[in-house]
Amino acid sequence: MPEDRSRPAPDTAASASTPARRAFVRVMPGLFVLLWSTGFIGAKFGLPYVEPFTFLAVRFLLALVLLAPLAWAARAAWPKSPAALGHQAVTGTLVHAVYLGGVFWAIDHGLSAGVAALIVGLQPLLTAVAVGPLLGERVSARQWLGLVLGLTGVAMVVGEKLGFAGTAGLAGLEPIALTGAVLALLGITAGTLYQKRFGGSTDLRAATFVQYAAAAVVMGVASLALETGEIQWTGEFVFALGWLTLVLSLGAISLLMTLIRLGEAARVASLFYLVPPVTAVTAWALFGETLGALALAGMAVAVVGVALVVARRS
Repeated sequence: MPEDRSRPAPDTAASASTPARRAFVRVMPGLFVLLWSTGFIGAKFGLPYVEPFTFLAVRFLLALVLLAPLAWAARAAWPKSPAALGHQAVTGTLVHAVYLGGVFWAIDHGLSAGVAALIVGLQPLLTAVAVGPLLGERVSARQWLGLVLGLTGVAMVVGEKLGFAGTAGLAGLEPIALTGAVLALLGITAGTLYQKRFGGSTDLRAATFVQYAAAAVVMGVASLALETGEIQWTGEFVFALGWLTLVLSLGAISLLMTLIRLGEAARVASLFYLVPPVTAVTAWALFGETLGALALAGMAVAVVGVALVVARRS
């Protein structure tokens, strides 16, 4: 009897039909936060040797080279209509080009990673405000409390690094750097909501390829228009490029897209509250940056806030 191809294949990530898959789904949020938090560290390593848009254009092209054989070997189902293709291109432009381009631009123009993290850390609150009218999701009072606690925790962690005694952390800051961080915030928020609304039906491997292709075009044009395109191929740059491509562009982004498909937008967005504290711990481990009592307390507050948002009612 010929095989029935009329029914779509089940989403293996969503079904989680085996104990191993269910266990992986449970650890996915923590793994995503751990990997995503290394993005600022990778930028710190690589940006001294290349301009930001050129850096991202090369990163996205390398990700495409790695994704193409994987998608072909897995026989990934490509978008079947121009609309589906366009949805993934829009998501890629927002999540990869606008968000990462804004963050890298801001850091390259003097904004500290801590301040950039605090600005982007507004994303969960911005998402919570938008999910009702855009996605029909309801944010409970308990989740609102968790979102506010999460933002408070991020502010405590970053505030210690800036120093509440003065404005030394903002001295000499270019307004264009703040503009880049705000655009990054809008990009990751809009991209998360757009992917949840329009992008859930496309094969994850094919969707990621299309997203990076669109982002590579945007960053390539920006590099040609605004930058010299020069790259210093030092060991530090090669390490940063490899790490950001393999761990962030392939690993963390795949986790993010899967989490968006499996969960409510507000719950997924709340995970970004944990990124600045985890980044601070990583910077302490790698660069010896100190963590004071305020930062440690802020991490605890952020963890409690995220727990209130992601915990489901029994």
